[in-house]
Amino acid sequence: FGTATSLHIHCQQPSRIVIVDITSPSWTSTCSVLSEALENTLCLACSLTGPCRVPLLSLYVVQSQQECLLPFTQVKENFARIQACISELRLLPGEGCFPQTGNGVVQAVQDGLQQFKQYSRHTAAGGSTNSSVEITILTSQSSKEMAKQLENKLKDVDLVSLRRIQVIEVLKRDFLEPEDVEQCMPAEEPSNIAILGMDIDVQTIEDNVISLEVLFKTWLHDYGTEREHLHLLLPSGGFSHAAAPRTTPICLKCDLQERLLDPALLSGTADGTMRAADFNSPFQMAAWPATVLYKLRVVKALKAEGVCESVLYGLPFIIRPTSCWQLDWDELEINQHSFHALCHSLLKRKWMLLAEREPQNTGPNWNIVVHSYYVIVPSDSATLLVKAVAPRELLLPSNFPALLVHLSPSLLGNQSALNSLEVEVAYNPLHIKSNLYKYLKSVLHKPLHWHTSFHKVHSCFVPVLQHQSRARATVAPLLMAPSPVQAFRPAAVRRDSCERSPLPKEYDEFLQ
Repeated sequence: FGTATSLHIHCQQPSRIVIVDITSPSWTSTCSVLSEALENTLCLACSLTGPCRVPLLSLYVVQSQQECLLPFTQVKENFARIQACISELRLLPGEGCFPQTGNGVVQAVQDGLQQFKQYSRHTAAGGSTNSSVEITILTSQSSKEMAKQLENKLKDVDLVSLRRIQVIEVLKRDFLEPEDVEQCMPAEEPSNIAILGMDIDVQTIEDNVISLEVLFKTWLHDYGTEREHLHLLLPSGGFSHAAAPRTTPICLKCDLQERLLDPALLSGTADGTMRAADFNSPFQMAAWPATVLYKLRVVKALKAEGVCESVLYGLPFIIRPTSCWQLDWDELEINQHSFHALCHSLLKRKWMLLAEREPQNTGPNWNIVVHSYYVIVPSDSATLLVKAVAPRELLLPSNFPALLVHLSPSLLGNQSALNSLEVEVAYNPLHIKSNLYKYLKSVLHKPLHWHTSFHKVHSCFVPVLQHQSRARATVAPLLMAPSPVQAFRPAAVRRDSCERSPLPKEYDEFLQ
């Protein structure tokens, strides 16, 4: 999937406000793992080519009162500034230094929304639009209790631009209830509390780098719900062997989701030979950002054991029933039930589907259409996996010699080399590190110039950082609004007292 316009569309991703409650009793152990997870995710966001997946970021901390560590900042090309802010977060005092007042988080939410409103008004004059914002609150207090506080305190606040609030209760495994241990990872369905005409997502996750990193990486997904991404066209006769009329296919409306980040989209990860995908190619897939409605017409069913891995290529993508807001509720529900029925049928029959992509363009340059084909694989969840499969023209001849039936005793002795290997039940990518984060951070790192503003375009939003002191503001000062009172304090001396929480030795299964 993909077109040349994929890299030139308006980004629909929400801006982000992160509120960190450091009055929590376990802040000393949480600070290092939270800072590392946030820094890892943002170095990816800054390195990915194409439209920015995290357009704007603001960071608050709640101590005895709320404090804005980072006013709204464009994430791309600002990693040095973001990294400096995260370094300050690491240096904040540990547990027991600040009392739990309960109102600091609510005030930070109010200040963040006001800051976003002012920023949006200012940038709209220059033709830029940022229409929505999401707030993520990280605390070790009861997430449900905090949601109730938000319900009581935000009744009279303008929430038009607010897309969602996440209240993330970060706990050590020792403090998790037995039923929470299975639900501590962000991949689990969060519980929702409906207040103020919107849902507040309430989650409990474990206090380690991997869990928090997975939480933050959800920011990199496509959040656009303006339209469905894919139409999956099935014969109207279902899977029966009788001939089915092709004029009235069953249409399942679906969304595409990336399973992996394309390494070719990470700037600076190769020696110059790796380039981003050519979206003009009929064999390329590009699920983000979704610019075109793709259509896959199912042409055959395949036995699951009859598909050779060697003829599959490219990145896999996940197919889900669409959540497009422009469809009415009845259509969404029927579409979702039909999608689930397809998943059940494929699993029961142990089938895959072979689908042909219908051409997007019918102009004079497309008088000869190159067809691309995809294999659709079921799973035991309500999702399908789609991968490109090679046609005849791309296949190269290969010779696969048969295995020897009888081996000599000397060759049999070499098998003992395998006995020293550790055996895993399944491959878990969360256990494999490539040092990519360290490499990207070294590429992105640029020394800050302390006596100049970071970006002239947005200098009215960013207080000038100085060597011995730095400005703080509850809402970043704007030209069209009175500047709030600013508090100054000496730069903190680096402390090594933040203890790193040990990572779990293993997970039973990695996140899907």
